[in-house]
Amino acid sequence: MADTVSSPWLTIIGVGEDGVNGLGPAAQAALAKAEMVMGPARHLALLPALRCPAIEWPVPFADGIAVLLAQRGRRVVMLASGDPFWFGAGSSVTLALEREEWTAIPAPSTFTLAAARLGWPLQDVACLGLHAAPLERLRPHLAPERRVLALLRDGDAVATLADYLTRQGFGPSTLHVMEALGGPRERVRSAAADGLLFADVAHPVAVGIECAGDGSTLPLTPGRPDDWFASDGQLTKSPVRALTMSALAPRAGDLLWDIGAGSGSVGVEWLLAHPANRACAIEADPVRVERARANATALGVDRLDLLTGAAPDVLPNGPVPDAVFIGGGLSDALLETLWARLPAGTRLVANAVTLESEALLIRWHGEKAGSLLRIELADAAPLGTRRGWRARYPVVQWSVVL
Repeated sequence: MADTVSSPWLTIIGVGEDGVNGLGPAAQAALAKAEMVMGPARHLALLPALRCPAIEWPVPFADGIAVLLAQRGRRVVMLASGDPFWFGAGSSVTLALEREEWTAIPAPSTFTLAAARLGWPLQDVACLGLHAAPLERLRPHLAPERRVLALLRDGDAVATLADYLTRQGFGPSTLHVMEALGGPRERVRSAAADGLLFADVAHPVAVGIECAGDGSTLPLTPGRPDDWFASDGQLTKSPVRALTMSALAPRAGDLLWDIGAGSGSVGVEWLLAHPANRACAIEADPVRVERARANATALGVDRLDLLTGAAPDVLPNGPVPDAVFIGGGLSDALLETLWARLPAGTRLVANAVTLESEALLIRWHGEKAGSLLRIELADAAPLGTRRGWRARYPVVQWSVVL
């Protein structure tokens, strides 16, 4: 093994469907100097005969990272689709490397090619990688006249996508099915989701979606209607949830602990606030844990982490949160544990409905300050032949920065 290879030892080359014809001089020079090439079988087949050994990337993808890293000290080329850092394999590999160890030579991404074929302004289009993710990630983007570009795992997934859109009430949406963009096998066909009859769609495939239909559109504001969430009644109701989210004040990339998560609505709303946000829901009831998981998946934020157990006995390991919401299981022991464990600057919001929990919050507010808010709501309801106000249980909300 050569020990004198200068950094970077790894070159990540984006390969399009036109193979070697689409590679520029830098990529061709890297291949000519390579001591080993590693990539998926489809990409290896697009290249001419190589002068060095080639290794087919294994499935699952993660198994290949150790194989690649074992080649340190050699000149290695890794092949990836299009732009390796836009829903590509690049970042998964470079996480384990120092910046000076690698360089990348991207090709036009599938999104770039798709936008060029359809004439869509890419900055106004939602771009989703659904080749290894649930179709439900589309849900926040489904609104009339919105456009989405989605990468799918294979040709069969196109029919599954069409069925999903139809079930969500967006059957009239136009699907632009684009196969092998940029290569000799390129083909673009269009059909309505509820009328899709293509049975011969070949991989690799991307779909442009022009949304249409009378399906429900997920609101952008927090405090989404309660009927978006499956629940057994343990749900922070919409107006209180809106005030709770305002108090929690999510920022891009923040981590939330949602303690006593119930149906998971606060954690879901937190994740919907920004695609970089993270959340962990802690819930003692296993049935509710699975319900929260299903709610998160249905609304396109399947990245909600869940822990089964009662806090403070069960709390997440790993990074500390930027904010904590206590919707259930409020106790002195829990607050004392959080105060001892979490750093200054952590935002904490706790909601109380019972007199006992309210008294606890009043006492802690007296000791730690913060903001104490009493939320009283009433709904119009029948009263004989007329209508009157029917009060809900009041909620006391304590907001404080540790």
